[in-house]
Amino acid sequence: MTAGAIRNIRVLDFSWGMAGPLTAALLASAGAEVIKIESEQRIDMSRIGADPYTGKPSGINKNAIFNDLNRNKLSANINLKHPKGLELIKRLIRISDVIVENYSAGVMERLGLGYEVVRELNPRIVMSSSSTMGGSGPEVGAIGYAPLFAASSGLSDMTGYRDGPPTEIRYSMDIISGYTTFVAVMAALVSRQDTDQGQYVDFSSRESISILLGDAIMDYNLNGRIQSRNGNDDDVMAPHNCYRCAGNDSWISIAIANDDEWRAFCRAAGDPDWSRDPGFASQESRHEHREELDRLVESWTMKYSHYQAMELLQAAGVAAVASLTPQDLFTDPHLQERGAFILMKHPEGGDRFSVNSPPWRLSETPCTIERDAPLFGEHTEHVCCKLLGLSPEEVRQLTEEGTLK
Repeated sequence: MTAGAIRNIRVLDFSWGMAGPLTAALLASAGAEVIKIESEQRIDMSRIGADPYTGKPSGINKNAIFNDLNRNKLSANINLKHPKGLELIKRLIRISDVIVENYSAGVMERLGLGYEVVRELNPRIVMSSSSTMGGSGPEVGAIGYAPLFAASSGLSDMTGYRDGPPTEIRYSMDIISGYTTFVAVMAALVSRQDTDQGQYVDFSSRESISILLGDAIMDYNLNGRIQSRNGNDDDVMAPHNCYRCAGNDSWISIAIANDDEWRAFCRAAGDPDWSRDPGFASQESRHEHREELDRLVESWTMKYSHYQAMELLQAAGVAAVASLTPQDLFTDPHLQERGAFILMKHPEGGDRFSVNSPPWRLSETPCTIERDAPLFGEHTEHVCCKLLGLSPEEVRQLTEEGTLK
């Protein structure tokens, strides 16, 4: 039995892809029993997508992305388009606490599982629907995935170089959406403790990105200015850029906000002659001459690896961090000490399969990863027999007629 903070919560996970499954995985890490509802009629795209390491199809139970986003879950095959399958789902809703889904807006309603139906079945349930633009409003029909979240939010247009196109931002948008939805679901569960009533969380993935752009939105509302791409420039800080270091494609980001930090940088760099140039004497003049300053700073960073430069500058109190590749992140001493990654065994995914550890630590109700990601339909019989009271013979019959496939 898990010791998580929400160990008595049962979640029905209808989600697919990345954003929704991450929300459900975080709930599972916090102790919830999460049942992923699957079907041969609509297999999760991350189950059948290309393996992120090889770029080749990986098999329905072997995909690294799926096996990271669905750890700690059960998998039950129930065909939502079969009348008997829909009835089984309704029975599960009556004994569950949370529904997580990230279909396009309106899909759950067309399946006969909209919130009005769900609330009649279980007034205490918290239902979370995550879609590109949310379930209401003039853009409700818009569909999309991570790059569209970024584009419609305004972030893509603000990301890139002045003379280049907007940047297509992918997976991190799903991650932000998944984490934000998780917080909303937890808030609804806290509210339920006081009211004994469930809630409907209508979540717009686009808005989860737009809230990160508060200064740009306020600048438009107050001043009529539309902020756009400016590379790594800052309106005030200089140096403020990503600088090449020694080695192949090795970089470090440095941000200096005031004169004290500039003096600390100069000391860490050995007080080079150019650091005493009158043109760099004040924050304003450094910003005015930032292109020349960037070239000189990079002439220093290129003498060191990205880790060496980071350690020198951080020791001096300068905001600086190495740009890390996935391999750098996995072997980073700080992240290893924090236990950021966990090696697990998976029956088909390999004996040393890496997943992200739960992102928080609680002393009295620690988060855990107790089981690897489920095989497709692995727990169908358990869910039907143990939770719904069906007999093995009934499960066999429902499987043969297509309800449990």
